[in-house]
Amino acid sequence: MTARILDGRAIARQITDEISAEVRAYLAAGRPQPMLAVVRLGQEPSSVRYARQIEKVFLGAGMGFRLEALPETATNDELLRVLVDLGTDQTVHGILLQLPLPPQISRDLVVDSIIPAKDVDGITALNQGHLFAGRGHYYAPATPLGGIELLRRSAIGIAGKHAVVVGRSEIVGRPLALLLLRENATVTICHSRTPELASYTRQADILAVAVGRAGLITGDMVAQGAVVVDFGVNVIDGRLLGDVDFDSVAAVAGAITPVPGGTGPMTNAMLLANTLAAARFQEASR
Repeated sequence: MTARILDGRAIARQITDEISAEVRAYLAAGRPQPMLAVVRLGQEPSSVRYARQIEKVFLGAGMGFRLEALPETATNDELLRVLVDLGTDQTVHGILLQLPLPPQISRDLVVDSIIPAKDVDGITALNQGHLFAGRGHYYAPATPLGGIELLRRSAIGIAGKHAVVVGRSEIVGRPLALLLLRENATVTICHSRTPELASYTRQADILAVAVGRAGLITGDMVAQGAVVVDFGVNVIDGRLLGDVDFDSVAAVAGAITPVPGGTGPMTNAMLLANTLAAARFQEASR
C-alpha cells in the first residue's frame, strides 16, 4: 500500500483564501483590521523564522501583524508589562506568546496574564478549561485545531474511529485528544514513556504523533490502512523531520501527513481563523 499524502500546504492555501475574502468583507463594512501581536523573547533561529512565517501569512490575508521582541534576559515584570499593554490595546485582537520561555520566566504567571478573549492559541487556563468542559467561548490551540481541520477537509471521518494520540503536551497532545473526543472519536493517550507503545499505536484508525522525537513511529507500529498525522518538528543535520519515519509508515498507512508540508501550514491557517474570530467577538462585545 502507498499512503495518500495529506497536503497541508494546499488545504492551508484554501483556508487562507477563504479568510482573505472574509477579511475584505469585514473591512468593507467599516470594521477595524484584525491584528495579531506576537511576543518573543530572544533570537532563537526557529522562533525568528516562525514569526516571519506568521507575518507573511497575516499580511497576505489582509490582516495586521505586530512583533514585540524582548531580550532573552527579560524579567517577568518586563514581559508582564508588554502582555498587559497588548491586552488593553483595542487595535490588537490576538496575542501569541512564543514558547518555550527562558528559565527565569514563570510560565504560568505570564501565560495567565493574557486576556482570554485575545488568547488565539488557547494557552490560558480559562481557554483550556472551556475546551475541557466543551462549553463557553474559547479558542483551541492552533496546531491541534489545524490537524482536525486537515482531516475534515480531506474527507476523513473521525466519529466512531479509534484515535491514538502519542504526546501529552498542553499545546498539542492534550488539546488534540479533547478535540478528537468532541468529534466523537474513541481516544487513547500515550506518550514517550508508555510501555509497549507499539501495542497501542497498532490499534489506531487515526494515529496522531506529537512527541518531538524524530522517527519514533515506524512502519511496524502502524495498522494497515491507518491515517497518520505527524505533528513532530525536529531539525536533524539541517533537515526538518517529523516524529514518524515517513518512508516505512507510508508503505502501510492509508493516509499520512508529510513533514514539512503537513500540519505545519495548517497551524498558521488556524491562527488566521482564530484571530478573525477574536476580532469579531471583541467588536461585538464593545
